[in-house]
Amino acid sequence: MKNVFWLIVGVGAGFVVAHEINKSQRGRDFFEDVDSRIREFTETIGDAYKEREAELKERIDTIVDEAQETLDELRKN
Repeated sequence: MKNVFWLIVGVGAGFVVAHEINKSQRGRDFFEDVDSRIREFTETIGDAYKEREAELKERIDTIVDEAQETLDELRKN
């Protein structure tokens, strides 16, 4: 229970400090920079995920097609 208390205190203190920093122009610039970097990072991760997903779908489609061709050949014999 003590750890939860300190977690809540830390989060609250972090919000207070961030709010005070955001009051100055330098603070706003800092948070805008952090925000843009986080957005860039998440976009990069999202793009990489979509690219990998497309690669895997292509491989699965190839495997399914090859399996279907093999089944068709076996049925002929």
